[in-house]
Amino acid sequence: MKYIHANYEEFKITDPKPRIIHKATVRDRLLHHAVHRILYPLFDQIFIFDSFSSRQEKGIHKAFFRMAKFTAKTRGNNLAVCWSLKCDIKKFFHNIDHQILLKLLAARIDDDKLLILLEKIIQSFEMRSGKGIPLGNLTSQLFANIYLDPLDKFIKHKLRVKSYLRYADDFILLSKSREELLEYLQIIKNFVSNKLKLEIHPNKIQIRKLAWGIDFVGYVNYPKFNLVRRKTIKRIFKRLENVDGVSDASIYSYLGHLKHANTFELSKKIRKYLNKK
Repeated sequence: MKYIHANYEEFKITDPKPRIIHKATVRDRLLHHAVHRILYPLFDQIFIFDSFSSRQEKGIHKAFFRMAKFTAKTRGNNLAVCWSLKCDIKKFFHNIDHQILLKLLAARIDDDKLLILLEKIIQSFEMRSGKGIPLGNLTSQLFANIYLDPLDKFIKHKLRVKSYLRYADDFILLSKSREELLEYLQIIKNFVSNKLKLEIHPNKIQIRKLAWGIDFVGYVNYPKFNLVRRKTIKRIFKRLENVDGVSDASIYSYLGHLKHANTFELSKKIRKYLNKK
């Protein structure tokens, strides 16, 4: 019997920005998990160290503190003027090219039956002809890292940028030279367009002095301290206004998020909500 992937259930979430999730059937999700178990160890070993999304023993907090380590190293003891370049991919999941993804998979997999199965999973969804993978699939997170692995290696090995890291489709480079980062930006734009058929989001390119604070994965790094992003703080307190609608678990989750930055007074305010319940 030949495998046929079923259709997806579509629904919207806010996390915090609105996203459209496509949920597979239970049968298909079980298959996705099985495929992920096979593919993850095969590909994870070839990823660069500084890719932090959807990987074991990585994640948001390790990405941020790795970036903070890079900023300290780039500034050095004399706190020289240094710069960051932060970019993300425009509508990344919607624009992943199926044929490019399949070629990247085939370069590491020599099992024809598995490749045929992966092709069925990939082609079970598209935003437009031959483009897009669903946010709801477990396999999509791994496919995203596989798709951007050539970009990681191009920046690290071809451009030889030591202070570079990526979380999902957000990535950041550090340098003592603003002009150098501008040169890198144009080269990276060309690579992303020509090799991956993607586009750097033109409205989300940020070039900043490190002393101004570097906003990355929900935190802001300054030379002597770290803060939580203002939008995140506003969102937390907006949710806390409805005390009955916020569980203790959610409050402890907020506290856990804040503990990774210099937020003693904010944490005190949030703990007061536990006493009100």
